[in-house]
Amino acid sequence: MATAKLSRLELRIMEALWTHGALAVREVQEQFPEAGRPAYTTVQTMLYRLEAKKVVRRVKKIGNAHIFEAAVSRASAQRRLIDDFLGLFGGQAQPLMAHLIQTGKLTLDDVREAERLLKALEAKGAPEAKGTLEEKGKKT
Repeated sequence: MATAKLSRLELRIMEALWTHGALAVREVQEQFPEAGRPAYTTVQTMLYRLEAKKVVRRVKKIGNAHIFEAAVSRASAQRRLIDDFLGLFGGQAQPLMAHLIQTGKLTLDDVREAERLLKALEAKGAPEAKGTLEEKGKKT
């Protein structure tokens, strides 16, 4: 199942759940910095919307407080964001990679890890990795 598209505020709420586990609405709200903290009712509404999107679920009720937990993994949500972002570039990673290199946000260790992952995919016979390393090697 594909992960639903999430807004910036929804992602911040999800980050609280991924980091701290199951939380009540008030506990989620308290994860935001005091300056600029959304209202309790805003967080509550967003959690209900996230529940409708099936990315969070209610796990129990204590008194009047509903306890929510993430129903999708951080990795799954990140994949969706990255796929959406790459779609802005026609699915090509090169513009993003060039920007990361030029701004110093991509290290040699990051490149080595990416190469290790590509080699592992290629060894498994994954179609996404077929020829990727060979083509790169021919260009350099």
